[in-house]
Amino acid sequence: MNQSILMITSISGAENCASAMARQIGSVVEIADTRKAALSALRRCEYSVVVVDDALAESDPAGTELIWKHAGLAVPLQVNFAISGASRVVREVRSALNRREQEQSLAMRAAASTLENKLKSTVTGLLLQSQLALAEPSASPILMEKLKLMVELAGNLRQQLARPQA
Repeated sequence: MNQSILMITSISGAENCASAMARQIGSVVEIADTRKAALSALRRCEYSVVVVDDALAESDPAGTELIWKHAGLAVPLQVNFAISGASRVVREVRSALNRREQEQSLAMRAAASTLENKLKSTVTGLLLQSQLALAEPSASPILMEKLKLMVELAGNLRQQLARPQA
């Protein structure tokens, strides 16, 4: 998994927390100590999780809102680094990464289902239109052969779409 985490805090010892997180989660962890540095990092890179120190969020709510706005698809976390140990921050981030993975999986399944349903509908419409055209007595023999082939292909595709996916 290519995941990266942005920690936004100016608390001393943030480097130790970041290295523990990188080791335990196996992700790249960057630290930004100001809102400006955080926004610059967010423009430069896509993150899986953005962790904002509670002290920064409370002292600069408008700046924090701006960070959340620029975080993209990253899971936002607000943590009080002053009272949270590295192990707790790691647990929170790991939990956020798991939620993100589940949400992405659900979104992909929903998109695939929507696409499959639209494709089924299109193939069904094509099949019905082709069958109606075959019933037209004034169609040329060449057109009739092509329509029969189209009906056969559309029927095969419809059967394949109806099979449950593994």
